[in-house]
Amino acid sequence: MSSHPSAIVFSYDDIWLINGVRTPFADFNGVLGRVSPIDLGIKVAREIFKRSGLPPADIGAVIAGSMAQASFDAYVLPRHVGLYAGVPHEVPATLVQRVCGTGMEILLQAADAITLGKIRLGLCVGTESMSRNPIAAYTVRGGFSLGNVEFKDFLFEALTDTAFGGSMGDTAERLARDYHLSREEVDRFACDSFERALAAQQSGFLAGEIVPLTTETFELEGYRPRGIRLPREVKELAVDNHVRPSPMESLAKLRPAFGGVQTGGNSSAIVDGAAAALVGSGEYCRANGVAPLGRIVTGAVVGVPPDNMGIGPVAAIRALLDHLGMKLADIDRFEINEAFGAQCLAVEREIGIDHARLNVNGGAIAIGHPLAATGVRLTITVARELRRSRKRYGISSACIGGGQGIAVLIENPEYGAA
Repeated sequence: MSSHPSAIVFSYDDIWLINGVRTPFADFNGVLGRVSPIDLGIKVAREIFKRSGLPPADIGAVIAGSMAQASFDAYVLPRHVGLYAGVPHEVPATLVQRVCGTGMEILLQAADAITLGKIRLGLCVGTESMSRNPIAAYTVRGGFSLGNVEFKDFLFEALTDTAFGGSMGDTAERLARDYHLSREEVDRFACDSFERALAAQQSGFLAGEIVPLTTETFELEGYRPRGIRLPREVKELAVDNHVRPSPMESLAKLRPAFGGVQTGGNSSAIVDGAAAALVGSGEYCRANGVAPLGRIVTGAVVGVPPDNMGIGPVAAIRALLDHLGMKLADIDRFEINEAFGAQCLAVEREIGIDHARLNVNGGAIAIGHPLAATGVRLTITVARELRRSRKRYGISSACIGGGQGIAVLIENPEYGAA
């Protein structure tokens, strides 16, 4: 029984993360600024079938996530991702939204559907265009009145929680005060994120989960083609382009964004990108000779106060470990979303995570945080890192706007192998 009575925690028997892939993450209003999130989702979905060697015809459900209404056909995002990736038109598709936890929620919903016997294999896609968030007006359909025309930046407004009247950044500043975190400490955390991501990029680790993007067309027989069009001068995007040298002296020069320790340099990068994974039953894997990336052991989601949303991973991770009777020391690697430097540092300190086990290949401060894609990326990354380091257990986790936390426990299927 979890120590948090309201936590939703469930352990899975013989459910597997088969494979995963993502696009490079591109800076806000940059190379991918005009690309629909649907097309980014189609690209990673097509790639996951290519990498796994599994046929789209075996998919029982398409489960996709995207937060922004970033194209006029956003209603059919999950449907078009599946169809243009080759999934038969008889296979249903659904859209999932749990803000920053959306990507993990997608994976857990696939695991739930397999556990209930509904499907054997699920296509999970998280995709987000932060750049294409609209400039919106909700009060003009009935007409304009003199001096009463309100068009607002949807992305900026969406990062404000109207329950307590503050931004997501304000919740990070609260944690900075509660945990007595200095600007220097938060900048140091960010500097580590950039250094680790640079090292992972240079070693080729990050490239192992990335599919390069080019201008291309996606055909679907009987229907209109669509695709990705990069700027004319860009032939290929193959790396995360927010990853860059970011020494302490450079970070220290940046102005506070919310009146405290958080700046543009020690907060998650605003980027565009997508990630996909296949989740399958053990029976399906064995029948098809699949060597999966990792076992999905347990998932947990729990609520926290909206004005303290950044502490969400603490509640989720504790609920998950309590449910399993495990200790923090049993977990070899953590991938916790770096929504803000102070937020992730506060989580690290509250739980007592060894910094050497956390985000060892860099985090969202360096790589970026395309909302619905992030949870898929974190889970793919921690599974791949367990294989690379020959460790057994890893947790991916994120805080969630509105006041929630989510966590997923992954086990390395090759643990102990020579």
